[in-house]
Amino acid sequence: DARVRGWFLLDSYLPTFFLTGAYLLCIWLGNKFMKNRPPFSLRPHLIVYNLGITLLSFYMLIELILATWEGSYNLQCQNLHSAGEADIRVAKVLWWYYFSKVIEFMDTIFFVLRKKSSQITFLHVYHHATMFNIWWCVLNWIPCGQSFFGPTLNSFIHVLMYSYYGLSVIPSMRKYLWWKKYLTQAQLVCICFSLI
Repeated sequence: DARVRGWFLLDSYLPTFFLTGAYLLCIWLGNKFMKNRPPFSLRPHLIVYNLGITLLSFYMLIELILATWEGSYNLQCQNLHSAGEADIRVAKVLWWYYFSKVIEFMDTIFFVLRKKSSQITFLHVYHHATMFNIWWCVLNWIPCGQSFFGPTLNSFIHVLMYSYYGLSVIPSMRKYLWWKKYLTQAQLVCICFSLI
C-alpha cells in the first residue's frame, strides 16, 4: 500500500522474517542457557516493561478511538483506499500496533529468564510469532478500513492485562488482584468479537 511506503520495517518482509527467527532462536538458546542456572527475579524490569506496554496500549486505544471517530468509521465496511487524514492517522497507529508485537516478544524472553517453562506453550509462541507477521501483511495491503477493530479491542484488553501483570509483580498488590478471572473472560469475549 502506497500510504505506508518508507515506513520503518514495512518496505521489505525480510526484517519481520529475521526478527521472528531471532525470537524463536532466543527461546531455544535461552532455554539451553537457563537449563542449569537459577531463575532471574527481574522484578524492576517487569514493572517497567509492563508499565511501558500498558501506556503504549492506552495510547493506541485512545488514538484509534479518536481517529476512527474523526473519520466517521463504523462497524460496517470501510473504504480501503482512502487517503484522508483520519485513515493515515489510523494507519500510523496500526504501525505502532505492529511494532508493539515485536516489543511483546519480551513476554516470552522474560518467561525464559525466569524459568517459567509452563508459560511457554506452543500456543503462546505461535501467537507472538504470527501476530507480528500478520500485522506486517495487514499494514502492507489493508492499513485502514476494518483493520482498526481488532487492535482497538486488543489495546483495551492489553491496558487491563499488562496493568494486571505489572501489579502482580509487586507482592503487596497481589491481594487486590481478585479480578484475574474476569480479565481472562474479557480476553475471550474480545477474541470472539474480533472474529465476527
